[in-house]
Amino acid sequence: MVTFFVALAILIGGYFVYGSLVERIFKPTDNPTPAVANPDGVDYVPIPAAKAFLIQLLNIAGLGPIFGAISGAMWGPSVYIWIVAGTLLAGAVHDFTAGMLSERNDGASISEVTGKYLGPVMHNVMRVFSVVLLVLVGVVFMVGPAGLLAKLTPGMSVKLWTIIILCYYFLATLLPIDKIIGKVYPFFGILLILMAVGIIIGTMIHSGERPMMELTLKNLYPGNVDGTGVKPIWPLMFITVACGAISGFHATQSPIVSRCIKSEKEGRKIFYGAMVAEGIIALIWASAAVAFFWNKDGSGSGLSALKAIGGGNSSSVYEMCVALLGKVGGPIALLGVIVCPITSGDTAFRSARMTIFDWFKLDEKKIKVRLSAAIPLLLIGYAISFINYNVVWRYFSWSNQTLAMIVLWAGAVYLATNYENKNRCWIAAIPATFMSAVSITYLMYAPECINLGAKGATGLTISYTVGVIAAVVFLAIFLFTTYRNPAASLERQKAVVIGRK
Repeated sequence: MVTFFVALAILIGGYFVYGSLVERIFKPTDNPTPAVANPDGVDYVPIPAAKAFLIQLLNIAGLGPIFGAISGAMWGPSVYIWIVAGTLLAGAVHDFTAGMLSERNDGASISEVTGKYLGPVMHNVMRVFSVVLLVLVGVVFMVGPAGLLAKLTPGMSVKLWTIIILCYYFLATLLPIDKIIGKVYPFFGILLILMAVGIIIGTMIHSGERPMMELTLKNLYPGNVDGTGVKPIWPLMFITVACGAISGFHATQSPIVSRCIKSEKEGRKIFYGAMVAEGIIALIWASAAVAFFWNKDGSGSGLSALKAIGGGNSSSVYEMCVALLGKVGGPIALLGVIVCPITSGDTAFRSARMTIFDWFKLDEKKIKVRLSAAIPLLLIGYAISFINYNVVWRYFSWSNQTLAMIVLWAGAVYLATNYENKNRCWIAAIPATFMSAVSITYLMYAPECINLGAKGATGLTISYTVGVIAAVVFLAIFLFTTYRNPAASLERQKAVVIGRK
């Protein structure tokens, strides 16, 4: 239990210490924000900072910090290090960077922002990549809660709940942000926080029979039945945890709130702070899962029970909630778990619609135009929902972390070319390099990608080598393009203007 409280203290302290450093590097100004300068009553709507924080938290805190953290727990307490370090040094920096860059570019979607700083080729790549990821997110965050709701309502099927959630997503995608999202999210935010508190209290109450494990760097992932051996922590755990440490999906959500904040000086509280809060949620679920499933059957089988149930999914969450909080508290906690993905899925489809509008310069004020984008997106999402959930989750996880890598590189370019002290860029360049190695290594190793993991130790070595070389190459390209003529680069950046016309 000591490890949990130390990790929790580092997360909270990191918000004040490292978060303040990141804020000083960006130098928030008193310039009018997009919501103040260009309100439109649909997406650009000024809202109070407290409500903006809750909206941002619920936008980003989908199934990732719950399902992903529980799945990451299969590697044991080493997952705590990635959740804490990833949140403070990478995830929160990523979210803050995405929010501030969008806010300083008239609330532009993340594809437009990265296109500005990484060039026209990446601009078009990101447009397609963002829409695909957002639809995958919408599907993951539609099927997941539908499965949980079906467990609470035996007379209703997963398919029926999927359709009901899809109808809600349609309204949330279509209507002005303050009509549904702005009204119900504060209540959902309180429910989410109470759920997390309930789970950790329940874990502590049951610590006598299921004690929380202290930190160990040992890989505790159960051996595979197919004989391929233990799954390596790198890169699998770093991809599996996803939103609990860093998530490119968050970069697609930050522009929603960047169009609503009243002052740049609210950015650290909203963007950096919401990611730290999500890191705390992930830490709670990972700690609870390790405690709950370790030697669950008393046979000394380690985390085999968690692997047998499929890692983080509706079944493992349901079992934990009911066992830790009882027949009354369990369903209440489950409601909080259900709220997480629904309040991210709705804004995923909304962000996809915003990305398409920015891409084709459409007018979001016209209801018919919004319908023309919303309906096809939701129908495609519903069709994908019939694909095996675990397969969709794996593709979502990899594309999620790859998008985070791209956004961090865009942030590094911005910091290197828009300030006299170009060394500010390292707060983004270092995690960008790290995530490049993670993403490319996983691309080479994972079965749903190139699948070098099937070649055993040789394939793993090749995957590591390619991932590290790719990260070094990306870093070299960044240094060459931004440091060779910073003055000219700065003028070029100042000359580029993107925004709504």
